[in-house]
Amino acid sequence: MTVPSSSRADAATETLRGGPRRRRVRTAGGGRGVPLPLLVPALMGLAFLIVPLIALLVRAPWRSMPEQLTGAEVWQALQLSLICATAATAVSLVLGVPLAWLLARVEFPGRGLVRALVTLPLVLPPVVGGVALLMALGRNGVVGQWLDAWFGITLPFTTAGVVVAEAFVAMPFLVISVEGTLRAADPRYEEAATTLGASRFTAFRRVTLPLIAPGIAAGAVLAWARALGEFGATITFAGNFPGRTQTMPLAVYLALQSAPEAAVALSLVLLAVSVAVLAGLRDRWMTAG
Repeated sequence: MTVPSSSRADAATETLRGGPRRRRVRTAGGGRGVPLPLLVPALMGLAFLIVPLIALLVRAPWRSMPEQLTGAEVWQALQLSLICATAATAVSLVLGVPLAWLLARVEFPGRGLVRALVTLPLVLPPVVGGVALLMALGRNGVVGQWLDAWFGITLPFTTAGVVVAEAFVAMPFLVISVEGTLRAADPRYEEAATTLGASRFTAFRRVTLPLIAPGIAAGAVLAWARALGEFGATITFAGNFPGRTQTMPLAVYLALQSAPEAAVALSLVLLAVSVAVLAGLRDRWMTAG
């Protein structure tokens, strides 16, 4: 079948212009209206998610906000949260990036099961995660008893325990992000580096890491935000001791019973952090196409 010369000319013109133009997809009815059975629940769902955040802003003690955030206990909780979240993110980077590379690049029996176990903390109730950490790393735990007997290391109800609890719930976010980036990256660059004499580790350090740096950064931001907001595993495994294990979410819970204005002020800080994280990842989640 021959193609008319006019069609070939149009195709050539579209190619020179960068390809065929995208046609706008319209909804049924020419895009002039939205079905009422879809519009009503959609608006209700939007209100369900947004109204509580607006209420938090409306009821915030804006005039006394500096005083609320500069209190001794509040500042201790804020400082401890920032330090522990950063340390937990560092632990997640050191352990999670190699784990993500293993899941993305190495074929081994049971890889699907390992991936499922890695992502399990995402759906596991945080309190259950805290109990599991106690059974593993407590003084009488499976591993903790040997840490205590051999090295004198006790993790529960310490600042280090806060870091461990936060890393436990935050690391899967980093692993998933980095693994997805690794799967999207072309492995032929690594193969070319190895054929030129580089070792697998050198190829990973000099070639792979620069390629997946945006995915690592995104995963680190997600892990840091998740660690900053961790509550259940922290209070179960590390307790709620001011100045030692009381992070911002725990301080919010405690302040809500005695000083609601301080609880709202701390909640706004966590809300601001969440908005900043979402804004930093807008290229991934806030754009379409």
